[in-house]
Amino acid sequence: MERQTVAIETMAFHHETESGDSLHRLESNGTASVAVVDEHDAIHAAVELWCNQAQPPIGFAGTYFSAEQFLAEHPSPSGSRVGPIVLELQQHRNGVDFTALDRIVSRRHRVIVYSHIATDEVILTALDRGAVTYLTKSESKSHLIDAIRAAGTDTPYVGPRMALAILNDSTIGRANLAPREKEVLIAWFRTESKELVARQLQIAPTTVRTHLQRVRAKYAAVGRPATTKAALVARAIQDGIVSVNDI
Repeated sequence: MERQTVAIETMAFHHETESGDSLHRLESNGTASVAVVDEHDAIHAAVELWCNQAQPPIGFAGTYFSAEQFLAEHPSPSGSRVGPIVLELQQHRNGVDFTALDRIVSRRHRVIVYSHIATDEVILTALDRGAVTYLTKSESKSHLIDAIRAAGTDTPYVGPRMALAILNDSTIGRANLAPREKEVLIAWFRTESKELVARQLQIAPTTVRTHLQRVRAKYAAVGRPATTKAALVARAIQDGIVSVNDI
């Protein structure tokens, strides 16, 4: 029960970042701004208002009604001033449609899912498909602002509902890491930089950062935060993911 309380009450988890690790920093001069992809005008207006009211204000790149419309204007984060993407998931008769999330993530954009859907299965699936964090629209606007800032600086952010979903998917005290997350984690332990990990595993550096961000978030959610690389090594050894001789 104590671990669960820690997980649900903890809102953001900060960690040390190596030089050059932050791709989409939300600088005060507006070098990267948030975009919203949602079919509702009211959400467009609300998020823009909240970003303008934030202290300091967060730059706003624009609003879009679909992934297609967004990607037509921002096909890649490279050379673009757009930073994190706030995305709503579409729900159809046959279930939740993750196509928009898949398309935007495949272009290496960082996606914060901001949805009315609050089931554990959908939250965990969205994270597995590459979302950097998941917030429900019933959570306060301060969570969204904090998540936007965190996504702009490679800092893991876990809101209460996401923390509960992760906790429900974990054994007591043990982070339930996906196989790919373990592979990235071990490769990072054995190399000097995330760029080397990316080349070794033939994935994008941003994908490496996203996996490590989620690993840190999962450990924090079960009450075992790992704020440094050394702490992550310790957690991995404790959980039997690696041995001392493997590093």
